[in-house]
Amino acid sequence: MGRIVFMQGNEAVALAAIKAGCRFFAGYPITPSTEVAETMARELPKVGGKFIQMEDEIASAAAIIGASLAGVKSMTATSGPGFSLMQEALGYATMTETPCVFVDVMRGGPSTGLPTKPSQGDLMQIRWGRHGDQQIIALYPSTVEEAYKYTIKAFNYAETYRTPVVLVMDETLGHMRESFYLSDEDENPEIIQKMTESEIKEEDLFHPFGFQEESYPVNPLIEMGKARFHVSGLVHDETGFPVGSTHVADKVIKHLDSKIRLYAEEIAIYDEYMTDDAEIIVVAYGTVARSAMKAVKMAREDRIPVGLFKPISIWPFPVSKMKNILRKSQAVIIAEMNLGQMALEISRVNKFGKHLELVNKVDGNLISPREILNSITAVWRRIIEF
Repeated sequence: MGRIVFMQGNEAVALAAIKAGCRFFAGYPITPSTEVAETMARELPKVGGKFIQMEDEIASAAAIIGASLAGVKSMTATSGPGFSLMQEALGYATMTETPCVFVDVMRGGPSTGLPTKPSQGDLMQIRWGRHGDQQIIALYPSTVEEAYKYTIKAFNYAETYRTPVVLVMDETLGHMRESFYLSDEDENPEIIQKMTESEIKEEDLFHPFGFQEESYPVNPLIEMGKARFHVSGLVHDETGFPVGSTHVADKVIKHLDSKIRLYAEEIAIYDEYMTDDAEIIVVAYGTVARSAMKAVKMAREDRIPVGLFKPISIWPFPVSKMKNILRKSQAVIIAEMNLGQMALEISRVNKFGKHLELVNKVDGNLISPREILNSITAVWRRIIEF
């Protein structure tokens, strides 16, 4: 039958992580993500899980990687300054193909910035924060219900693609409280489990790092101790032992790229609203998408043909869908709480030369529906006058 629940965004992430099978959390308190850690500290012991407050964010990231390699689904949560410190460990998890989830509840920056205000300034750091070539999967919900749903999806993606996944929110969503219907399907979601030792035959030589093209898209990973293999941040062969040859390096780096890039269409998640006949498309994500939805509804009342495109998988960016939107529309308005990080990505795929308009804020305040509506009205006026 399902039930109505009422919870905070940060709380939803924690409870969904436990539902997804997370049994280890290591973190360090930081506004505005602290409630994730508080909820995990309270709830994890009830299901036999372990919570540990580490000495800093670097140790937190390293701890969840170790826990995952030991066979336990793991997660950490932080905000911008802490996420900056986690980048080296995040790169290590990428190279070692260790599934785990990093939660980044964004706040104003740089540095200490605006600890209690929302921002969307971490987008490019999430994509490119590590050195070296690699892909990343990052999901960004816009409601508390979606925060619950896509936290589970983040864990499933981590196991499927053997990669760290970033679950992104902003301060407003993290601290927002909403009621939503938790269906029976949500209560019993599809969970991708870690591989167990029973699936490995004793005579098999376990190769956790397979770079052959026919792998889909990765070799399985079982917990250390159940099979013998090596883990190293160095370029390595199929067994995990370091091999510094150019041939192996080429295979490893291209594998880390292709195992996500080639499956970007399967990974892509997005929502659309009234886009079929839209001549203007508003692109917004996270909390700003809520303002954008209201603005689109207001504009439709004025008979302006406008729709909303909301990317949820911000990385890999849904390039194919964005190209289709650009092809069919006359103009795209991007609304975001930064100086244009998503706008930069959209301009990269704007091969049709369509008009792009940016509505943005970096003062710690949300973008209001009226501000987006004003932009829609101005763009529509130019279209009909032209």
